[in-house]
Amino acid sequence: MATITSAGVGSGLDLESIIQATVNAEDLPRMKRFEETQTRLSVELSGLGAVKSSLSAFQDIIKKLADPENFTKRSNTITQPASGDIISVASNSSATPGNFNIKVNQLAQGSRATTNAAFSSPSDVVSASGGKLTIAAGTKSFEVDVAAGATLEEVRAAINNSADNFGVSVNIINTGGATPEAKLVISSNVSGTGNDLTITNDNAELDSISTTAFAGGAGGLTIAAADQARDAIIEVDGIAVSSSTNIFKDAVQDLTITAKKVSEGTETAQLTVDYDKTGVEKLIDEFIKAYNNAVGTIEYHTQVGSALYGDSAMRGLKNQLTNTLSTVINGAGDFETLFDVGIGLTKEGKLEKSSLVRSVNDALNENYADVGKLFSGDTGLAKSFETLLETHLEAKGSFKFREDSLNKSLRQLEDDKASHDYRMTQLEAGLRAKYAGLDVLIAQMQSAGSYITQQLASLPGFTSNKK
Repeated sequence: MATITSAGVGSGLDLESIIQATVNAEDLPRMKRFEETQTRLSVELSGLGAVKSSLSAFQDIIKKLADPENFTKRSNTITQPASGDIISVASNSSATPGNFNIKVNQLAQGSRATTNAAFSSPSDVVSASGGKLTIAAGTKSFEVDVAAGATLEEVRAAINNSADNFGVSVNIINTGGATPEAKLVISSNVSGTGNDLTITNDNAELDSISTTAFAGGAGGLTIAAADQARDAIIEVDGIAVSSSTNIFKDAVQDLTITAKKVSEGTETAQLTVDYDKTGVEKLIDEFIKAYNNAVGTIEYHTQVGSALYGDSAMRGLKNQLTNTLSTVINGAGDFETLFDVGIGLTKEGKLEKSSLVRSVNDALNENYADVGKLFSGDTGLAKSFETLLETHLEAKGSFKFREDSLNKSLRQLEDDKASHDYRMTQLEAGLRAKYAGLDVLIAQMQSAGSYITQQLASLPGFTSNKK
């Protein structure tokens, strides 16, 4: 007997619909629950991620507030004269606020020596037998070997290319004209009065390119008065200060002043050193914004219809954040709480700048140091927030625990879906096996009935009722 490959083919019954309806009755409700559970878990995981991200951003600001260095910085305001910038200034955290008038009288420079000997060109031989030059300025020195028969150009290269060169550069100036000359010009970057170049030798043939002759006395290199090394000189509120370089460290205690250009006439630069109030106020603004964003994110994801609606952990977290704002701080003078430095709390639970007690600017002007203690002290507000946030955001914190739990549930859900799909496959296979037997039986019965009818029809006197 031929095998029936599709349910109902043998019997003519719509067994495919019956099988599909039976499977769907078992499958569709369960799949709907799977999808609803997956959506709920995914949305909850997404909501947790959003809250965690806002808290992490808030934590970044808290770390800045907890760093005392952010409350010890100084701001330097320079009003340069009309002729241009004559100074630049850097200060450390110990600089005392104040106002200063600074005038630059002289910039520091290194020395420059020029040969007097009449070399006609760079190819002129300096020494037939060679020797050694010792080049010094201040406390620095190095030696250069001059080869026998070395030319002026070769001496220039030997000095410039010396591995021990501390900052000496050599050039050749060709005068041209009817009687051309080639002059060796040696410059040093070692500035400061008394730090002129000295070039000595061990062979009198090299006297022409030395400041001191081998036998003593003047050599062929001379330093003009205008080319001597000299100090930089500035005046701070009329008091003259000198430095061997253009950098004046602690001319005003804890300030580093760099002279850039000589003042024209009596012009001065006006310098104001103050606490970095602008930087601190900006940091406080960032704190307010980050806090409000964190609280707002919690509120958004716990509102009616949201994934975290009614979540007690989120409600508790928000209360902890609000309660931390009211922490009483000791050792910050008159500033015992956040609300004493010009920050208020709206009825919606958001932070804002307020002038109810005093403004932030007033607080910084009244006692800048105590504002720093309020935020960054050992028991300051930032420390309290750091402890709270670490509890929730660290590797073993509450958010990690919940995220791991939700991800585990999502993985289990995938396993449950796979098991369910397997059961539905088995159910359909079982139904097909059962209905296949029924289909064959009915087909056999129909076939037998047709055969009997045909046999009866062939008997004498048999009358069919068919019309």
